[in-house]
Amino acid sequence: MNVIELHFPVLGESLAVDHGYALYGAISRLVPSLHADDSPVSIGPIRGDYAGNGRLNLNRHSVLRLRLPTDLVPQLLLLAGKPLELDGRRVRLGVPQIRAIIPAANLFARIVTIKVSGIDNPSPEHFLDAVRRRLRESEIDGEPHLPTVASGPHTGQPRRRVLSLKERRLIGFALTVAGLSPEASFRLQRDSPFSRRRMGCGFFVPVEEGDS
Repeated sequence: MNVIELHFPVLGESLAVDHGYALYGAISRLVPSLHADDSPVSIGPIRGDYAGNGRLNLNRHSVLRLRLPTDLVPQLLLLAGKPLELDGRRVRLGVPQIRAIIPAANLFARIVTIKVSGIDNPSPEHFLDAVRRRLRESEIDGEPHLPTVASGPHTGQPRRRVLSLKERRLIGFALTVAGLSPEASFRLQRDSPFSRRRMGCGFFVPVEEGDS
C-alpha cells in the first residue's frame, strides 16, 4: 500500500491545543468515510504558537497533515477551501501539497495514548513500559523516550497531554522513538501501532518537524 501525506494550510486565528476530537468530527462531516472503523487515514495535530489558556495561535507553518493511501487522495482533495468549525473557532483549509513519507532515525509524536491494564491515569514509567511492549509486538526497533518540559513550573517533567472526547478525558504523553532503522521508521509513520490515529494521536514525524 503506497501511503503519502496531504498538507493543507490552515487559515485562521487560533484553535484549542486539545483539538484532536473536534478536528476529526469536522473532517468526518465533510468526508463521512473517515467514520468507518477500518479507515486507513491518519490525522495529525495542527501546530501553532502556544498562547496560554489552552489556545494555539495559527501561523504560516500551521498545516493539517493527512496520511493516507494514494487511492484515497481524490476523496480528501475535496477538503481544499472548506471551512471547519472546531469548538466554536472557524478555520479554513487551503490548497494541499502532496508529500512523501521520509524515514528518519528519530521520530516524535505530540501525543500517544495507550491502555495500561488496570490503570486509568498511568505514571510515566507505566506508560513507557506499555509503549515498549507495543513496539516489540509490532516488531519496530528503536527506544522510546518521554520528552520533558523545557521551562516553567513543570520544567523537567514529561510532557503530559490530554485528549478530550465527548464524555471523558484521556491522558497521554508526548513521545520520541530513537534509533529506528529506515524500515521501522517508515512502518511507525505509515502503520502506527497506537490508537486514535484519526484524533491526532500516535502521529509520528521526524523530530526536527515536531515541537520537541
